[in-house]
Amino acid sequence: MTPSNPKRSAGILLYRRVGNDLEVLIAHPGGPLWARKDEGAWSIPKGLPEPGESAWQTARREFAEETGTALPDGEHLDLGEVQLKSGKVVTGFAVESDFEPDSLHSNTFEMIWPPRSGRLQEFPEIDRAQWCAPGVAKRKLNPAQGVFVDRLLDALGLQSSR
Repeated sequence: MTPSNPKRSAGILLYRRVGNDLEVLIAHPGGPLWARKDEGAWSIPKGLPEPGESAWQTARREFAEETGTALPDGEHLDLGEVQLKSGKVVTGFAVESDFEPDSLHSNTFEMIWPPRSGRLQEFPEIDRAQWCAPGVAKRKLNPAQGVFVDRLLDALGLQSSR
């Protein structure tokens, strides 16, 4: 059952052209719960809106917070919304730009770890990012977010990897 007022988040699918190929940037969530997960676990840099913030403003802010790099000004493509299994609705935008994954400096979150230890530990929201081909991105991304890759390819008039 889907909540009638689902939580929302917004994020950026960064893309670049390398010769005749297209690559997209995906991010792996940090923390011990995600450490050994790969396919289906990655995400676009995204997060929750602040009061009064538009989805585009949220996506820009969250990209900067989660990568340590401000999103450059310029055009963006609206990739629409997807709904995760949790019920959360994610609004995606695509921006053409470059980013050096080695420069990643994510904000952090705290959680008790190990469970029931009472020890509060700090972890990065994103522990790594990588450029990859659209087909690889679709395998690695949360399945609902893989749709953003298809929508980007469609918007650019490129063959989808469906």
